[in-house]
Amino acid sequence: MVTPHAVEVTRIALPIGDPNGIGPEIAIKTAIALHHDARVHLTLFGPQEVMEATAQQLGVEEVFKSLSCVFTAAMPLGMHRPGVVCAAAGDATIAAATEAIHATQRGEFEAVVAAPHHETAVHLAGIKFSGYPSLVAAVTGQPEDSVFMMLMGGDMRIVHVTLHEGVQTALDHITQDRIERAVHAGVRALHRLGVARPHIGMFGINPHAGENGLFGQEDELISRPAAERLRAQGLLVDGPQGADTLLSAREHDLYIAMFHDQGHIPIKLLYPHRASALSIGADVVLSSVGHGSAMDIAGQGIANPEAMIRTVSLLAGIPLESHV
Repeated sequence: MVTPHAVEVTRIALPIGDPNGIGPEIAIKTAIALHHDARVHLTLFGPQEVMEATAQQLGVEEVFKSLSCVFTAAMPLGMHRPGVVCAAAGDATIAAATEAIHATQRGEFEAVVAAPHHETAVHLAGIKFSGYPSLVAAVTGQPEDSVFMMLMGGDMRIVHVTLHEGVQTALDHITQDRIERAVHAGVRALHRLGVARPHIGMFGINPHAGENGLFGQEDELISRPAAERLRAQGLLVDGPQGADTLLSAREHDLYIAMFHDQGHIPIKLLYPHRASALSIGADVVLSSVGHGSAMDIAGQGIANPEAMIRTVSLLAGIPLESHV
């Protein structure tokens, strides 16, 4: 008699993101879609009244009762209003994500997959925040410039050296050391995804990576020396080159973008509803979807959960065609 192997279960926390966006809807839809998959166990994090109202709106109240939930701080009365940007929603977003990160630190989960936040709502709440990577850094007690975002869509993966900040501020933050940290964080993330020796393409800071100083000295002083140092460490790094040149060739396992739009545009153009955003460099694995909170369709029951299902499946090692 052959004894069947036990199925390895990946435990993932799902904070619902901005309660007034599509986050609660896609989180609940994802939890239901994967509810009977023995390879993953999902737990929703968020205010009870928001999740119950969303389940009712979707007509899934009975199924919702069977889902695993951790209820976080309630929103003030009347503040759960789909489509409305407000401080209370920003507070609730950060409270749910923070509790999920702490639970993962305690070993209760292997990873966090967070639904979309709304940047303005979080700032209205008076919380310093520049995306989930900054929150992971703050909650885990790591320097903010040691945690980076890696956007993933299909076989394209792009790590961002800087993220949600003005162009001049971002430029001031780009240093040789920061580029090196971003590359090493990306390499470690790809090792977890099964890419043993990734081939890396580094985008330039300026057009054409400065064209030997013709379009500015930043690449000569910062990105080129960083690439040389990384190659001296044995990493397979091409560049810096123009982002358009490297992306048109599509010959690399990992790309390094210097600015937000350098990395976001290609992923969102090619994979608008299928992208994942992984916060890398910390001791907690947090991923989010590659799209926003879609306030214009919040509360209508029409949000597509495909990106979140794909993100959960990726972290749990589930073939994507199983549920999407």
